[in-house]
Amino acid sequence: MKPLIVIRPEPGCTETVARARALGLDAHGHALFAIEPVAWEPVAESSIDALLIGSGNALRHGGEALDACRGKPVYAVGGQTAQVARDLGFGVVRTGHGNMQALLAGVDRNHARLLRLCGEERVTLQPAPGSSVIERIVYASRPLAMPSALIDLLRQPCVVLLHSAAAARHFAHECRRPHTGRAKFALASLSRRVDSAAGRGWAARGWAAFPEEAALLALAGEMCQMGASTAKGPDKPDAG
Repeated sequence: MKPLIVIRPEPGCTETVARARALGLDAHGHALFAIEPVAWEPVAESSIDALLIGSGNALRHGGEALDACRGKPVYAVGGQTAQVARDLGFGVVRTGHGNMQALLAGVDRNHARLLRLCGEERVTLQPAPGSSVIERIVYASRPLAMPSALIDLLRQPCVVLLHSAAAARHFAHECRRPHTGRAKFALASLSRRVDSAAGRGWAARGWAAFPEEAALLALAGEMCQMGASTAKGPDKPDAG
């Protein structure tokens, strides 16, 4: 079995490694990003009906400005994000199990004025007719250089778990280092968009059947057992 490398920021990195090991995978965590809060301008409580959250990091790093929003219902993308919201005292009215645009399409008509708390890298949304989305960037994900322990681990064929397009681009950039050529690594991506951001030249690649970590880890488990020449998805140019 090939090792599985997790590079997402903490605390997600440690959490994902634990889930992967519980599935019997040889998982190793080396976060290649650090999450930093970004100062943001609060909005008047009376001007919004609900919150739209795509990552638990938006709530972990939202700061004191979140206090005015605690009474607002939350629409969350993914079960993990929803759980972070509940742990921090927010009420979750709906959890999406796809992308944020799909979740937005199912928002209650009484929640037409949404506040989206997000990171610097985000997908552009198209609000439904009659609704609006106010956007506030509350955190940033800063790339980090590969630590020596990860470089040593990457001297052998591995499967790398990619949760975001930023992670795909950054890992591809870091693989320009000696002994970390792309040809011996397989990429397991959360979505086709994430996969596209990694560019060409990998030993194998694929994306989860749906954009949830359970599906991503299922894919990674298959790829850890596969030969290096087996591809799970098309090799395509960088669509960054």
